[in-house]
Amino acid sequence: MTAETQTTGVPQQRSVPKPEFTDAEAGAKEFPDSNNRHFTYFTPIKRKQSHYEDVTVEVQPDPRHYLSQGWLYGFADGVGGYPLDWTVLKSWGSDRPEPERFPGSGGKGYEWPALGWHEFRDPNEEWELTLYRYNSNVVRQVNQNVENARQLKAFVQWNPNWVNFVARNIGAWMHVDHGLGLYLYANAQRRAPTNMHNNAISVNSMHRIRAAQDLALYNLTLAEEVPGFDGSAHLEAWSSDPAWQGVRETAEQLTAIWDWAEAIFAGNIVFEPLVGELFRSQLVQQIAPRNGDFVTPTVIGAAEYDFAERDLRYTTAMFGLLTTDREFADHNKATMNAWLAKYVPMAISAARKLQPLWSQTDVKPPRFEDSLDAAKSRFAGIVTDLHLEIPKELAQ
Repeated sequence: MTAETQTTGVPQQRSVPKPEFTDAEAGAKEFPDSNNRHFTYFTPIKRKQSHYEDVTVEVQPDPRHYLSQGWLYGFADGVGGYPLDWTVLKSWGSDRPEPERFPGSGGKGYEWPALGWHEFRDPNEEWELTLYRYNSNVVRQVNQNVENARQLKAFVQWNPNWVNFVARNIGAWMHVDHGLGLYLYANAQRRAPTNMHNNAISVNSMHRIRAAQDLALYNLTLAEEVPGFDGSAHLEAWSSDPAWQGVRETAEQLTAIWDWAEAIFAGNIVFEPLVGELFRSQLVQQIAPRNGDFVTPTVIGAAEYDFAERDLRYTTAMFGLLTTDREFADHNKATMNAWLAKYVPMAISAARKLQPLWSQTDVKPPRFEDSLDAAKSRFAGIVTDLHLEIPKELAQ
């Protein structure tokens, strides 16, 4: 025993921090919304919040609502986050200044929604899970169709003219999907002002990139399975075939658009109905079965469904809000009508240069003018639904 122990009768205590077992104070602390099973920083569109809204709305924050310290990052020119002036279109509240914060303000900005851009909801309710699930299902089905056709030697019945048509023209469209998916849609989604816009447009981008990949893999399969199939013929068609130069020029010009809303408008409202659907629905889907090909329509049809049932759906919802905006409806409609006047002639010119494709196969599709009239009618319906004027250039 030490002298100290003998004197006090108490063992000496080491100076070592004692572990304290708690119930995680931050998680156990009672807050006003501790028992609330829904987020309260936004107002859902319907009576109850959807899973889509829970994982999407204001995931990309906005200093006009919260984010009291301003954007957490910026660009070399001093621009921070997601400026609203990355498009000339406006939604109500866009011109309001960012709220002033001061001691005691709580860091809160305008009430939800801070501005009209936050009102957009993708009717497809796209987010990460839906993207992976949908695309994996499409790829699985396309692969099964092609593999089944390969095993059953379904490509043997193709005649030489049709083999050449697929090698040159179906392959050429792969360049359109790849270019627009990577350089138009993927570029535009980064500059859109809310996460709801970002998700919808990025999924649109993935649809186009996946469609290009589908066509590339299909091209490789045909090169292995079909005698005389030239897997590189699409390169020459895309680079120098006069029939494809209008589409190529238009697609390249679309990828150079800086305004993100203008890019989506030109791509999904103008180019796709007048050129994309003309090629996919009015030509390939019509002509392939008549030439003994029941496989190519399943590959092309997957991309057609992407646009007709999903991408066009979010696009009309997004621009429909802007043409009926309570503050800037007239400004937005005037801007979009100007875009129609600019891009419709380009699309019509590209479409008309595709006309020789309608006469390249042994069994002919419907007349080109009938196909183009069907595409124009479809386009006119989309424009009318958006409360825009049908451009006079459509008569070209």
